[in-house]
Amino acid sequence: MHKTPARRASVLVAAVSSLSLLTAACGDGDGSADGDTATNAKNAEASPNAPTRTGLTVGFLPKQVNTPYFSVADRGGERAVESLGSTFKEVGTDQGSDASGQVSHINDLVERKADVIAVSALDPDALCDSLKQAMAKGVKVVTYDSDTKPECRYAFVSPASAEDIAVRQLELLGEQIGYRGDIAILSAAQTATNQNAWISSIKKELEDPRYKEMRLVDVVHGDDEAEKSYRKAEELLQEHGKLKGIISPTTNGIKAAAKYLSQSPYKGEVKLTGLGAPNDMRPYIKDGTVEAFLLWDPARLGELAGHAAVALASGQITGREGQMFLAGDMGWFQLSRNGVITLGDPTVFDADNIDDYDF
Repeated sequence: MHKTPARRASVLVAAVSSLSLLTAACGDGDGSADGDTATNAKNAEASPNAPTRTGLTVGFLPKQVNTPYFSVADRGGERAVESLGSTFKEVGTDQGSDASGQVSHINDLVERKADVIAVSALDPDALCDSLKQAMAKGVKVVTYDSDTKPECRYAFVSPASAEDIAVRQLELLGEQIGYRGDIAILSAAQTATNQNAWISSIKKELEDPRYKEMRLVDVVHGDDEAEKSYRKAEELLQEHGKLKGIISPTTNGIKAAAKYLSQSPYKGEVKLTGLGAPNDMRPYIKDGTVEAFLLWDPARLGELAGHAAVALASGQITGREGQMFLAGDMGWFQLSRNGVITLGDPTVFDADNIDDYDF
């Protein structure tokens, strides 16, 4: 996250405005007159000084509705969108692996004349055709939390870099098990973009010499469903008798795994960490089932996605690297390669600080 002090904001805005005009005129290697809709639009002119459009309809499509994480995230998006004078609409499926349901909701939002769609993608490929069709009809597309392919949207609002999130989870588990023993991963949907990026980074980081005595023995998928994730946690312990730790990079998964461990003989013996919500995990921190886990503030992620959506529809950004926009009192943010907007570093929660948070 790149915040800029108020006294420097005007200088940076002017500089970025000039840069946006220059890069739009020069183009780059992936832009051409007959390129796809997203590529051509990203090469268009943008100005952070452009007036903010009002009266827009911004549709939010989370991976799964009525879950604590996305309920908090989308409320943040709602606050941002409504504070900017536009209408927020949340739609979605109640299944954690229903990519076809997401496609249906995208098509419905287009039919209902939504100006912007903010989607957390369940699958990097399955949504692309419908999102490209939406963009061809003038709908602006932002992904948040979980990305699709870059050519299928204009910008991606990321909690932090995939590598940073993955490395920090592995570090936490390594610290708890003395960097020694068998470990496993309890993930969400097998196609989820962010989950797969984190798993890939964890596997790569395990090649570091400090993890030479840690071995990844299994990766299972609970599809972000409480009962299935609970069963998968139970199966991991039954099938891997020497298991020392589990990483669950999903809020529903880590909560279900913690519930199982708290009621099992493995409580305190098998370590669990990953990405969790403080309110979900507080009981398991208090009773010693879990020592520490991490997460960003989902409300701020949703809020940033809402600001990015309106900035995109207002022509303040187009999705090009180097562009900047003001996200209310959150400050200035800059787009990196492939239109990625990063919220910032995640927070580690443990017994010392978990009561300081309420989400």
